[in-house]
Amino acid sequence: MEYRVLGRTGWRVSAISVGTEYLLGAPVGHATRVIHEALDRGVNYFDVFWAQPEFRDTMGAAFRGRRHEAMLAGHLGATVDANGQGDRTRDPEVARRYIEDFLRRYHTDYIDVLHLHNIDPQEDYDRVMQGGLLDLALKYKEEGVARAIGYSGHTVSTALQAVESGHVDVIMYPINMAGHAIPGKRQFLEACARHNVGLVAMKPYAGGSLFMRERTITVEDFRAGGGVVTLQKNVPITPVQCLSYVLAQTGVSTAVPGVKDVEQLAAAQAYWGASEEERDYSQVLASFQQYAEGECVYCNHCLPCPSVIDIGQVNRLLDLAANGLNDDLRAAYGALEANADDCIQCGSCEERCPFGVAVIERMERAAELFAG
Repeated sequence: MEYRVLGRTGWRVSAISVGTEYLLGAPVGHATRVIHEALDRGVNYFDVFWAQPEFRDTMGAAFRGRRHEAMLAGHLGATVDANGQGDRTRDPEVARRYIEDFLRRYHTDYIDVLHLHNIDPQEDYDRVMQGGLLDLALKYKEEGVARAIGYSGHTVSTALQAVESGHVDVIMYPINMAGHAIPGKRQFLEACARHNVGLVAMKPYAGGSLFMRERTITVEDFRAGGGVVTLQKNVPITPVQCLSYVLAQTGVSTAVPGVKDVEQLAAAQAYWGASEEERDYSQVLASFQQYAEGECVYCNHCLPCPSVIDIGQVNRLLDLAANGLNDDLRAAYGALEANADDCIQCGSCEERCPFGVAVIERMERAAELFAG
């Protein structure tokens, strides 16, 4: 395992760490095996943004007795809606209650990195950074409840402002080959290095879309008046190549691929034993061609859905069905708590989507396809 300095914190973090989002709903024993295997392999940084009580209880059990080996990245403003889906708040009092809940369920009295959660549009950035949520984060840092203040978001323009604000020690931002050509990305990476802000690279696999054959991958340029950067992938891509690209980018302290089991953990950690040929991603980048169309990367930032649709999963099944609809896909779709037929076309998902996906249209397509 390689360790890198996490910006101005001075902490040495595992260069390939773990995102725990896919452990939501996992049994305690399963989650504990994944976490302990990661710790045994030398991973010391874990992003744990979900706020569901059952998830926090599971993670608290998984880290119990080994908390001292791990840096935990919690998220200030991460909440749960009435349907049990992930949500966010900008109300400091609500955010405070969720942090108290975090500390209790994780059996700890501190959070290593406390990220200001999921900030993208300028108006949201202004609300957080000029309002009570940042003040609460600063208070937590002063009291030792938070060892460092972080920021998570998908928008290069506001992420750059966060880096330059002087308040943020660590920033969590998507870095992957799909976003290679996003205007402003180079300036953002250089700013992280210049201001000594630790860069945590989320979505190194672009939500898994990089691994699907014959796919187009779209990443929105979030600058004011920006359009989209859309790429056509013509060659297979491996987790090792994805991580090789991410770790080669300026300022990256650690990559946090999400893992759902020890096999996916091993696939990521295989980077350390890979040859230079296996790590080489040059042909992958050369295979991308630009064109314009929104593409879902299954991140579920479009949630919560008032109809309780798991939009990312419906989109994933719809994309998989492009290569042929089979019984397994039908069964997976049928097992969903709510499906595309339940869409009320309110449009809230499209407002939240950081990648400009035509969600309503895709729900209509999915409903028609799986009804046949």
